[in-house]
Amino acid sequence: MPVRFPSVIILAMTTTGNITGGCLCKAVRYSVSAVPVVTRACWCRVCQYIGAGSGTVNTCFPSAAVTVTGELRDYVMTADSGNLSHRRFCPSCGTHLFSASEARPHLVFVRAGTLDDPELARPAMSIWTSMAPSWACLDERLPKVERQPPPAA
Repeated sequence: MPVRFPSVIILAMTTTGNITGGCLCKAVRYSVSAVPVVTRACWCRVCQYIGAGSGTVNTCFPSAAVTVTGELRDYVMTADSGNLSHRRFCPSCGTHLFSASEARPHLVFVRAGTLDDPELARPAMSIWTSMAPSWACLDERLPKVERQPPPAA
């Protein structure tokens, strides 16, 4: 039975208005019924851990537009802002799917690599570039923000 996951993050929009994705083993699936708020490439240290050394590409959606089926595990941490942040992943294959901040429960971020069509997630900017390693491949066509940009929504 599908459940609403109000504090999860969701990605890009198809022409039909429904975005789908899931984890590597297919135990977790999601759909999003909204257009993305913003998509960013992030180079903060947490994203470098999640991305195995690289940054991550994250698409922000209204949390009410995301429906998730399957079991998720939740890792709670305190972000640099002091807010509690939730990192959600599949307990079977370990795929990191979503993140959300308790300070903005109306938004959820989806990892672009978990989208069925990752072409839907084109970053608008690179953030936390001050934390990127010297060898990082930053897209020169994208604006760069050294730390956290102002909230998108």
